[in-house]
Amino acid sequence: MNQLTSYAQQLQTLAVLYLPRVLMAGLALIIGWWLIGRVSHLLNRTTARLDVSLSSFLRSLVSIVLKVLLLISVAGMIGFETTSFVAILGAAGLAVGLALQGTLANFAGGVLILVFKPYVVGDVIEAQGKSGEVREIQIFNTILSTPQGDTVILPNGATSNNVIVNKTTQNRSLVDIVAELESPTDLAALRAWAVPLLAADADVLPVPAPQVVVTALRPGSLAVSFRAYTLAGRAVPAQARLTEALQLAFARNNVHGPVPVSHSYVGQLPGR
Repeated sequence: MNQLTSYAQQLQTLAVLYLPRVLMAGLALIIGWWLIGRVSHLLNRTTARLDVSLSSFLRSLVSIVLKVLLLISVAGMIGFETTSFVAILGAAGLAVGLALQGTLANFAGGVLILVFKPYVVGDVIEAQGKSGEVREIQIFNTILSTPQGDTVILPNGATSNNVIVNKTTQNRSLVDIVAELESPTDLAALRAWAVPLLAADADVLPVPAPQVVVTALRPGSLAVSFRAYTLAGRAVPAQARLTEALQLAFARNNVHGPVPVSHSYVGQLPGR
């Protein structure tokens, strides 16, 4: 009986000591959880203009961090020693950060791309030596589709820190077809039929107007560039059609490529 009485007194003492703490901690947990929900709702409204993936990720990240801090605070209010727990979390966070530094760099690059928008879905870009249409911008990667039907995955960290060529910003692409022709070619006659041929293509823009320019002079030949602008994303099919049309037009207008020149030496060698 004495032992039971002692246990009862100890239980009463613990109840008197910890019950107010537990009640205060429970109240703090309820209020804190409600406040975190309000913060998440406010953050949702604030980031509504951002990309859906980035907005969702930021809301989840802020919510998780706030909830972990709330649980640590509640544990401290009850009487648990939280110093060691915080130290363990800090060490674990450092280890995870070092292990995932490449992934974190890609995340930071994705945030920069989604916020500053050097390109958006549907743009044709060239980055990291790859060119294609942007199909999707994810948190860690950018997905491209190439004219060859390939899918290219670019890490956002390297992409955001290097040169990005956006071929859609001005909504036009240059088709440049270079042909090597014989030097006696009549350039005025060439332009007379070549410029209308380029302009007649359905994808070629009237402004800037198509051009036929000489880009290089070589012994017995000259390099002629046939240039026309198309809408962004239409350069590849337009170039294929125009190349074939020019080849057929060369045959109709007797335009030829350079003829190889052979040298023959007649007579005695020097000194004979």
